[in-house]
Amino acid sequence: MIEFLLLLLPVAAASGWYAARKSLRTKQQKQPQEISPVYFKGLNYLLNEQQDKAIDLFIKMLEVDSDTVETHLALGNLFRRRGEVDRAIRIHQNLIARPSLNREQRAQALLELGQDYMRAGLFDRAENLFLELTELKLFNEQAYINLLEIYQQEKDWHRCLEVATHISHARNPALNNAVAHFYCELAEEQLRQQHVGAAENYLKRAHQVARSHVRATMLQGEIELARGECKGVIKLLKRIEEKDTAYLSEILPTIVGCYRKMGQQQELFAYLQAIYKRHECTEAVLYLAEMTSENEGEGAAVDMVLKHLSDHPDLKGLGLVRLSLLRGEESPRETLEVLLKSVHKLIEKQPAFLCEQCGYTARKLHWHCPSCKTWGSIKPVHGLARGAALVGQ
Repeated sequence: MIEFLLLLLPVAAASGWYAARKSLRTKQQKQPQEISPVYFKGLNYLLNEQQDKAIDLFIKMLEVDSDTVETHLALGNLFRRRGEVDRAIRIHQNLIARPSLNREQRAQALLELGQDYMRAGLFDRAENLFLELTELKLFNEQAYINLLEIYQQEKDWHRCLEVATHISHARNPALNNAVAHFYCELAEEQLRQQHVGAAENYLKRAHQVARSHVRATMLQGEIELARGECKGVIKLLKRIEEKDTAYLSEILPTIVGCYRKMGQQQELFAYLQAIYKRHECTEAVLYLAEMTSENEGEGAAVDMVLKHLSDHPDLKGLGLVRLSLLRGEESPRETLEVLLKSVHKLIEKQPAFLCEQCGYTARKLHWHCPSCKTWGSIKPVHGLARGAALVGQ
């Protein structure tokens, strides 16, 4: 209650000042001015926790003209930021209904009301207001940006692409990345319907907008893998290392599988060594240890992982535990089995992916962050939370 009172006191003060100012115009300049009794009535509503009545009264006192439009807009925005969307809607609706507004002031009120509706989840109403703004050719950029957010929520990717053409790429540098993801979404829809050709056309457009786009490359890799083109898959996925090394943990299993399917063990070992030399990633060393165990024995594999862990402590390196089990005594084996199971439970509870923008965590890869709505900001977590699958093999 006290917090809300503090919120509205400036509005009440402004209303009282404005009422006094209007009244002063009709009286002599030197005559003492009495504070309007309506002002005290509004304060009484506040003190008796009748906030809605107080808001209505202060809005009525604060007549809408060129001097007070900004005050109304500021009050509505304040309520929206506080999460009191119903009150923000009432204020902005009241503003739009006033005939004294000029064309630009009414457009600004429409923009604010549309944002109120968006915050309330009333996307149809918000969409209509933003479309009206685009027809008026006022606040176009803001209207199209809001429309883009609505269509993303509704997963209407075609309309997203249409709206994006009206937004300045210079002022919105992340827009190209988002557009590439829209094409990827359409490509995935086509793949679910087994329309491979249409999917590939969308992926080409994604690459035209954002060159070497990670998601588009991974999707093209899935298409090539379904065709059995292992060589093409390897060539495609290797490009991702150049674009964003954060996704190495996502592409390595597919690359390793393709090399093995082609029977190119030596080439695979050389590739993994090169990857490890460049990035010192635990995923690569675990695959190397597995191959070393097959060729040189468990002891050499354990030594390899031990050396890595001494420089890069990481729970993913608990693959060492499994290798140690192969040459341990009976009693240590039982102890290590219990340890390994406990570590599995710990890893399974950890997030596997993290949004670089807002910190949102997830167990699976999302290309569109559910929290901050940023495209391509969720990346695999390196360290504690990853490698559960490899440890358990």
